[in-house]
Amino acid sequence: MEKHTLRRITIDEIPEPSQRLFDPTVDAVALSAIDAVRKGKEAALREWAVKFDGLSTDEPFLISRDEMKAAYDSLPRTTAELFARAKGRVAAFAAAQRACLAPLALPAPGGRHGHEFVPVARAGCYVPGGAFPLPSSAIMTVVPAKAAGVEEVWCAGPKPTRETLAAAWLAGANGFLRCGGAHAVAALAFGVAVPRCDVIVGPGGKYVAAAKRLLFGLVGTEAPAGPSELLVIADDTAQPEVVAADLLAQAEHSPDAVPALIVTDETLAEQIEEELSVQLAALPEPNHSIARAALDNGFCCVEPDLERAVLGVNRCAPEHLELATANPAELAKSVRNAGAIFLGAGSAEVFGDYGAGPNHTLPTGGASRFAAGLSVLHFLRARTWLSIENPSTLIEDTAAFARLEGLEAHARAALIRRR
Repeated sequence: MEKHTLRRITIDEIPEPSQRLFDPTVDAVALSAIDAVRKGKEAALREWAVKFDGLSTDEPFLISRDEMKAAYDSLPRTTAELFARAKGRVAAFAAAQRACLAPLALPAPGGRHGHEFVPVARAGCYVPGGAFPLPSSAIMTVVPAKAAGVEEVWCAGPKPTRETLAAAWLAGANGFLRCGGAHAVAALAFGVAVPRCDVIVGPGGKYVAAAKRLLFGLVGTEAPAGPSELLVIADDTAQPEVVAADLLAQAEHSPDAVPALIVTDETLAEQIEEELSVQLAALPEPNHSIARAALDNGFCCVEPDLERAVLGVNRCAPEHLELATANPAELAKSVRNAGAIFLGAGSAEVFGDYGAGPNHTLPTGGASRFAAGLSVLHFLRARTWLSIENPSTLIEDTAAFARLEGLEAHARAALIRRR
């Protein structure tokens, strides 16, 4: 059995996020797909879908809600119940998030002002197909949109399986576009074969991520999502076999995934690496080969000082952070940058993947420094309002400020309201 060892580095050598999300070659392909769909509409979309998604020349683009319902009805009872339980937990969490976002109204000079949270009219949710179809992503993306109050939600993804269609129906999707990649994102953005969407979310490959970023501004989207990342901090209370299992679970996502480890002593590092070798050898194909490649992207850092370990966390800003330590809640107080934190040995990252409640669509590539995971907030706009009956001092202040900036028409628009 091959013994696998993670690349050893120090805390100070933990890399800051790279720009691997922004590959100009990938961007060029994504832009070509966007341009083609924008100009050529359904004919261009079909050309790309036939070439890359295996769609036939006469196969309908859209799978209807009734067809998705039929897929759900054909599921084994245990699978249908599994999906329902996961949807229930995700929906409860999303509803609680929505309930936190209350309208605001307070006095203003001469009147009142405030805000209200307004949902977008239509959302597009990308649901990956590929080597590992992800029906869980249909639940994770559609359910928060519906909890936010979005009226129409359209899914897209290549070769959707029965399970993916069933999950999309259960979550509340209106239909499913059987196209993937950048051309599917473009179709959602421009309203080709599906109604035009205001927000497009969901995980996907590098071309999907590039297309969403390139189209931001025309549509809304969440933070860029690239290769999956997990950083585990473990002390002497951690179980080596559990830590190794969590690292491999993340590694099997793709050869580009980044499983990483910070431990408090060398003995623990060696125990975890021994477990990695044993458990890796027992994985079936293609999982074994994918995870083996991903482990080469990761690292192991031995650092006895947990506060210094957190400095490494904040530098690399991982998508997922597991704290397998004696007092994870206390340690988490020092964490500034992480997409989602899993506190203690019982809080497996995979629980977050499969519907414990919080969303599994999270910022990668260092984006957790400024962004959060997908939630109802991505489908809402905090729209402000102003209701002024007696402008009073606002007139003079506005006119003075406008003239300070050389905008005389602004000043006169305020002064004309003198009574």
